[in-house]
Amino acid sequence: MRAVAGPLTPRAALPSQKSRAAIDPPGIQWRSLDPRYRTLRLASAGIGAVVWAALASVPLAAGALGLASPPGWLAAGLPAAALLAGLVNVLLTPRRVRATGYAEREDDLLIRRGLLVRRVSVVPYGRMQYVDVSVGPLERVLGLATVRLHTAAAATRAEIPGLPASEAARLREQLAVRGEARLAGL
Repeated sequence: MRAVAGPLTPRAALPSQKSRAAIDPPGIQWRSLDPRYRTLRLASAGIGAVVWAALASVPLAAGALGLASPPGWLAAGLPAAALLAGLVNVLLTPRRVRATGYAEREDDLLIRRGLLVRRVSVVPYGRMQYVDVSVGPLERVLGLATVRLHTAAAATRAEIPGLPASEAARLREQLAVRGEARLAGL
């Protein structure tokens, strides 16, 4: 805290600070995802961009082979739009990964995600039915895992992707112990 000369007057918060305070509870130390998860998401986004551009090039290829005569705007515009969308997705991927995080509190787990629409999910330990850890093929290569929390509410989307395998195992055990303790106290 810095010293201020003169009377203390509260400073008005900027609009972005107000909206951040509404979504992020004060005093929370967010844990971020492993940096290798960004690599995984970038590779996935890049592969997806190439696949969509190839599919969007079908009218262009059909016109070149003489199988059909699509309008020029469609033949050229569709692959260009697919590549542009893929490029935007690749450029936003690092920020999306940085926006995802989790925090363990005394009675619940907080999970945040989202760029344009930010969300913070609060999962009380006593409401968890089970904790699932999954590892896909690309995650296995990078030593990562995804932790999914299952509750009675079907709409709950509580998952933490991009964790190191050891952290995912620790979190699974920690959440299971806390969940059983809170459930026994009901």
